[in-house]
Amino acid sequence: IDVGAKQDIYRLMEQLAEEGVAILFVSSEMEEIIGMSDRALVMHEGRLSGSLKRHELNEESVMQLATGSDQIADLPAA
Repeated sequence: IDVGAKQDIYRLMEQLAEEGVAILFVSSEMEEIIGMSDRALVMHEGRLSGSLKRHELNEESVMQLATGSDQIADLPAA
């Protein structure tokens, strides 16, 4: 989708979130994850490797979990 459409989608997502609607947002773009998420679940090799709240979200923390450097033990495969 083009940049203008993305901005429209982001505004709609923010509006819905303000109304209390839960939104599941999937992205491989780090900037989107950090900018749009209240909480991020990060996967590595098909398993949940961690959960980060907005104040914990930064490129380093996401990459540690995404590469398996800082995994939560014994979580089931997705």
